[in-house]
Amino acid sequence: MRIFYASGSVPNGALPASKIWRSNLHGALVDLGHDVVEFDFDLEPLIAAAGATDSQEAGFVERERPRASRELIEQVRRAHAAAPVDLFFSYFYSSCATPQAIRDIGALGITTVNWFCNASYQLGLVEEIAPAYDACLVPERFRLDDYRRLGASPVYCQEAANPVLYRPQPVERDLDVVFIGARYGDRPHAIRRLLDAGVNVRVFGPGWKPDPLRTRVRRLRPRAVLGKVRSRLAGRAAGSGAAGSEVPFDACGGVLADDQLPVVYSRAKIALGFSSVGNTHAAGDRLTQIRLRDFEAPMSGAFYMVEHMSDLAEFFEIDREVVTYRNEDELVEKCLYYLGHDAERERIRVAGHARALRDHTWQRRLTDVFEQLGLPT
Repeated sequence: MRIFYASGSVPNGALPASKIWRSNLHGALVDLGHDVVEFDFDLEPLIAAAGATDSQEAGFVERERPRASRELIEQVRRAHAAAPVDLFFSYFYSSCATPQAIRDIGALGITTVNWFCNASYQLGLVEEIAPAYDACLVPERFRLDDYRRLGASPVYCQEAANPVLYRPQPVERDLDVVFIGARYGDRPHAIRRLLDAGVNVRVFGPGWKPDPLRTRVRRLRPRAVLGKVRSRLAGRAAGSGAAGSEVPFDACGGVLADDQLPVVYSRAKIALGFSSVGNTHAAGDRLTQIRLRDFEAPMSGAFYMVEHMSDLAEFFEIDREVVTYRNEDELVEKCLYYLGHDAERERIRVAGHARALRDHTWQRRLTDVFEQLGLPT
């Protein structure tokens, strides 16, 4: 199948050097043997401005989106003239292109499909553009009806992992418990609970390294100035779920390079996952969703323990392939238990890796979707 692929390389602005989504989607399409033509345009500024409320950023999108759309249509038409394009596949926010541009591509006889994975709390970022596509790939099952209410055509497609990148590495399992992901919500509190219980935890990702401003604050004088800065920091910390949940410097790592993710997972005796979205825990209406790491960690050969969510049982056999916990007390209890039961942990680790490799690759996900849409595979 001939595919025109359009996406930013870094949909997550907190990871500016990462090319994970390109490896996941573009890489899987190429691995499947498809003829993939890629949109040659820097979409990162438009992605960064998605959902902008600031008038300057909104003005930027208003000016630049039509230009990006014109370039998109022109490149698709050239590719289609060179050899018929079967599928336009994108990871677009509404800020990336106009709905009319997507409809114009469809008018060429090309099936149009968009992938988006943050609709659990950011559906508004694709609300305008979603109805223009023939199909929207949606990993949040509970949002399917919301897409339909927009006039879009959703197709359930869960996240996955690319085994070309995520595979067990020949390293020693010298880290007891590891979490790879951003610092927000109640994650710092959970990590602190583990540390206080004597569990040796390492965390990697955006926000875990101590804020340099905190170090400078300790040296500030007079006390009145110190108090003002502390107040500002306290407000910032409350917004990030960090109040009273400091994680020691020596437990914190920085953002990992893409090729280091499977290495760290392979070094971990237990890889942790958190399922809650944003700060929904604080509002009393805790929202959970399946994430990339739910497949990446097992695919890398890690024993995986994740916050319980009912949807996960569709993809893994709980307590046989992955382990879940329902609260912080259970998280501490299970970490201590499995760190002390090597053979049991190893059986679950091996089974989780086999299941991920068999059923949860991007190559399989995309092939299944293409079959469902009646496209060549």
